Amino acid sequence: MKAKELKQKYLQFFKNKGHQIIPSAPLIPENDPTVLFTTAGMHPLVPFLVGQPHALGSRLTSAQKCLRTGDIDEVGDRTHNTFFIMLGNWSLGDYFKKEAIEMSFEFLTEVIKLPISHLAVTCFNGDEDAPKDEFSAQTWMDLGISKERIAFLAKEDNWWGPAGVTGPCGPDTEMFYWTGKSIPPQKYDPEDKRWVEIWNDVFMEYYKNDEGKYIPLKQKNVDTGLGVERVTAILQGLDDSYRTELFWPIIEKIEKLVGLTYGEKSDSECIQEGKQCWVDTRKKFRIIADHLRASVFILGDERGAVPSNVDQGYILRRFIRRVVRHLRTLGLAMEKIDLVPLAKFIIEMYQEDFVSLKEKREFILGELEKEQEKFKRTLEKGLNQFSKLAEAGKEINGTDAFLLFQSYGFPIEMTEELAEEKGLHVDMLSFQKEYEKHQELSRVGAEKKFKGGLSDASEATTKLHTTTHLLNEALKKVLKSDIRQRGSNITAERLRFDFNFDRKLTSDEIKAIEEEVNKAISESLDVVREEMPLQKALDSGAKGEFGAKYPEKVSVYTVGKDYSKEICMGPHVKNTSELGHFKILKEESSSAGIRRIKAVLE
Repeated sequence: MKAKELKQKYLQFFKNKGHQIIPSAPLIPENDPTVLFTTAGMHPLVPFLVGQPHALGSRLTSAQKCLRTGDIDEVGDRTHNTFFIMLGNWSLGDYFKKEAIEMSFEFLTEVIKLPISHLAVTCFNGDEDAPKDEFSAQTWMDLGISKERIAFLAKEDNWWGPAGVTGPCGPDTEMFYWTGKSIPPQKYDPEDKRWVEIWNDVFMEYYKNDEGKYIPLKQKNVDTGLGVERVTAILQGLDDSYRTELFWPIIEKIEKLVGLTYGEKSDSECIQEGKQCWVDTRKKFRIIADHLRASVFILGDERGAVPSNVDQGYILRRFIRRVVRHLRTLGLAMEKIDLVPLAKFIIEMYQEDFVSLKEKREFILGELEKEQEKFKRTLEKGLNQFSKLAEAGKEINGTDAFLLFQSYGFPIEMTEELAEEKGLHVDMLSFQKEYEKHQELSRVGAEKKFKGGLSDASEATTKLHTTTHLLNEALKKVLKSDIRQRGSNITAERLRFDFNFDRKLTSDEIKAIEEEVNKAISESLDVVREEMPLQKALDSGAKGEFGAKYPEKVSVYTVGKDYSKEICMGPHVKNTSELGHFKILKEESSSAGIRRIKAVLE
């Protein structure tokens, strides 16, 4: 079964079970600083998981594009990807554990015909916060999963959330498939990597508050996720997701580019035959294919980022430079490294299902070319720095090796290779210590940065979210009527709003925008929510975010009788009088033709 058919069967199955199909949200989340990217199908649905009604009802399903940065170091094995498609179904206070598990089992065994003999599951083992999930285990046994194929695991394995510091969360039950060539063992062993996770049903029955306590939710939700890449490989009898049609054409292009083959035998067979270096080469192929595909999708996202040293742009830069690095270590000369033809091919592969890739084709290719050329120049500077270090002694110490890595984007493998040519030794132990110190500082910094967000639907974020509607309208009144939102980000402390405009704002314009927003606040305008078909909303004059895709039925928020009208997922205050005083802190360029305002409520 091809990936496209899997996706179609999944969505149709859940549509037949009363679920409404919602479009994939952008990779870059709106108004959620808890994550850099959409990491799961539930992220765009957080407001509805904490009680806000969804325009399409309480049963939803989607095929969501996702990206997880936590898996970067895992990429290179046969199952991990950074960018992937997640199929999901949700119950917003409708069905719960029994029905969710039964539907998962029916889809796996009856629709895509996976044999029950190859399935195993895990359930939450219980702790001081929540009891052991005996109910889910019994439901699985009632369906025919043997007791020996069910493992109870701790919170780190069978608990999801919250997305931020606070928010909805709960135990989950995970489904695994036996990918080994031998007959599946009777007893499931969580440590045996031949059991591959394919689906996860999360039961959001708790809310973690700011005191760290788990409070039972009034609205109990189901959130699920099935990875298209992994399940497609299983359905095609493959133990390597890079051999499916989602990656293999890219792998073949890389083979021609570098003049090496990916190899026919599995990783384990190669290692048994003493061909470890073959596996190492294959790992580089996988990293190149995965990272370049991810880069194309980030650049081609509706809210696409550009390479930079912060946030999404930093991850994008890391992906692109890692691709260049591995192409070089596969023997391709720097002057022959060109990611544009490979990126063109990836766009052609995916543009039918992801229209934004076609629409942003020239932008994707232009940014890739600029970044690869920048890295080539950086590498040349790094080579000059290396020559100076090589003249100084018999060893490249860890601090110097890390300087090459951090300041010049110099891969450590390249440092080792050049050192060997000069008869020098690289102190890898001290380099690793420097690297780990950097990683820990980055992690701590990220944790501080990304606390909060819509996962807690706090009063502060709700007020700022409503304020973006007023700001959007004020920009139209003060600057020009065709202003469109091009992205936003909200924390409890401030709002950030991007919009199309081709020059810097004057101080008089900034003052006029502030006055217009505060005028709307002072007029105590009601904020009213209505549900209506998308076309009716557009015909009524409701505005949406540029490039955003909306379901057939949407929520429309109207401020005052006719002040502003926008398609939005919330949350919002009931009246503008709740907002306080609006103040713009900064106005700056976000990218070509896009300006950014940062503002607060005082």
